[in-house]
Amino acid sequence: MTRFTLDDLAAIIKDRAAASADKSYTKSLIEAGPPRAAKKFGEEAVEVVIAALGADRAAVISETADLLYHLLVVLHLRDVSLQDVLEELERRTSRSGHEEKASRAH
Repeated sequence: MTRFTLDDLAAIIKDRAAASADKSYTKSLIEAGPPRAAKKFGEEAVEVVIAALGADRAAVISETADLLYHLLVVLHLRDVSLQDVLEELERRTSRSGHEEKASRAH
């Protein structure tokens, strides 16, 4: 079995951004712009929280998949790569969480 990655999903989103909106949900979401994509991301975040409060593991998986997809669409619209985010996470994890959080307070 091949391993599907978030990089794979980001590449699919980039490809579908060039498709027609009548054939691609991704394209229609992109055409609607950042406010619509961000709203969908927020809705999916709430659905993950609700699923996480329940006992249905499959629901958590499904809602998280939706969340990650919508996050990557938002990043695409703002020209932020997954690598940009990973580099920020790497920078933050080079010290304790308390130190990192205190550095952002200023």
